[in-house]
This record gives sequence, C-alpha cells and structure tokens, in this order.
Amino acid sequence: MPETALLSSALHDELLHVAHLLADAARPIALQYFRGAGQDIENKLDGDFDPVTVADRLIERKMREILAQHRPQDSILGEEFAAYEGTSGLTWVLDPIDGTRGFISGTPTWGVLIAVGPENGPLIGMIDQPFTGERFLGTPKQAQWQHPSGERALGTRRCGGLQDAILFTTFPEIGTPLEQAAFNRVRDRVKLTRYGMDCYAYGLLAAGQVDLVIEAGLNAYDIQGPLAVIEAAGGIVTDWQGEPAHKGGQVIAAGDPALHAAALALLQADGTV
Repeated sequence: MPETALLSSALHDELLHVAHLLADAARPIALQYFRGAGQDIENKLDGDFDPVTVADRLIERKMREILAQHRPQDSILGEEFAAYEGTSGLTWVLDPIDGTRGFISGTPTWGVLIAVGPENGPLIGMIDQPFTGERFLGTPKQAQWQHPSGERALGTRRCGGLQDAILFTTFPEIGTPLEQAAFNRVRDRVKLTRYGMDCYAYGLLAAGQVDLVIEAGLNAYDIQGPLAVIEAAGGIVTDWQGEPAHKGGQVIAAGDPALHAAALALLQADGTV
C-alpha cells in the first residue's frame, strides 16, 4: 500500500464518507438499467466489441458532481470522461460499471469501482455490486464486506500451493499470445479455473473464497479499487514483474504471498512477459 502518512484519521474518515456517497449514488442508476430496457449500448471500438451504456455515463457524471461538491480540490480519473486535474495530490479513480459486457448480459458480476489516493496508488478502495447489495471496502484501517444482512471483516485465505488454488480471470483469451501462454502455465497447475467474473473475482479473493486473479490489458480504473480492497484484506497485488500494479496492464492478485510468488515464477518462466 502507498505511503499513508498524509492520511490523517480525519481525512481517512472524510474520504471514506465521500466514497460511500459515490457508491450510494451509483446504485439506483445502475439498477434502473440492469436487466431492463433502454440500456442504449454503444461500441467504443472499431472491429472489436467494447460496450458502453447510458448507465456508465450517467453514473460517472453523477459521481463527478458529488466530487465537485465535496472534494473539488482532488483530481479525477474516470473511464468515460476526460481527466480532471486537482491541487490536493489525491486522485479519485472511477469505473462506473466495471464489466459492462456482464452488465448488458444480465450477470451480476459487474460492479462500481471507486478508489482514491496519491500518484503511487490507492489508499481507499471500494467494489460495489448494486444488484446483490454487496460492498467490499478496503482502507488502511479496515477491510470490510457490507450487505443489508450485516457486515463482516474481509480476509484473504492461505493456500497450500498451486495444486490447491482456485484461479479467476475475465477472458479465456487473455492478452497477447505470449501473455496467454504465460497464463496457461498457471492455469495448468491450479485446481480450478473460472472465467468471466469481472471485478467480482477480486471481491471474492478479498473475502477468502478464491486464491488468484490473473489478468492483462487493464487500465488504472479497472484495478485501483480492487487493489486497495485486497491489500487491506491481507492479500498482494502486483504486475507480472512483481512491481506495483496501480497503473494497470498485467495484474496478478493473490491471497497468499507464497502462492503469489509461485504463480509469478510461472508467468515469468520463459522470460517473455
């Protein structure tokens, strides 16, 4: 986790309060369009499929309005609109709907991702799943799962080795051919591999349900919220070289440091990634 000296108790509480405001505002907008009509799907890519919906844009616009009211001095990096440069040294990193493909397909694996921190990574992160009512949050003070039924602490689990591990990723076709080959070396050694979970996989890792998430081609807004949650829960998140992952790209998240090291060695085995 980045240096936390700048995060006083009062500032921690204020930032966490604002993060909850953002997630609370996103929920009704997302639910208005999820499994409903009027999603107004657009494709952001030529020759491939990268969907964006009216819900993505409405949520991010609303979150930016809240930040303009409560934290106008902070920078904003969001998926749907241009970056805003603030003066505080803190940046809010927003993904209004992470997993838009799942969102338009009706699967509850998407989520609203929120993070805030300095340039070297997030201090506070949140994964919110409006349909299930689950909120995973991580800060220097706490890692917590919240739901209308109650709250509990988050904690990653230890794993005996790759042969006992459950691995998640979003796409079976992960990254470039070289990245795919590196991923397959890990896939072939674990107990179980599951696909298509989007950001929900990171929440499950923080909750101690699974052991590894490996992905490539991520943006900063895809990983910063989950990164803060997993690290607060006792896990480790790096790139495939073992370096900080807050800028995106190749990401490996693990609940157990020894398992992380073993998977990382396999990713790097042929020296090409």
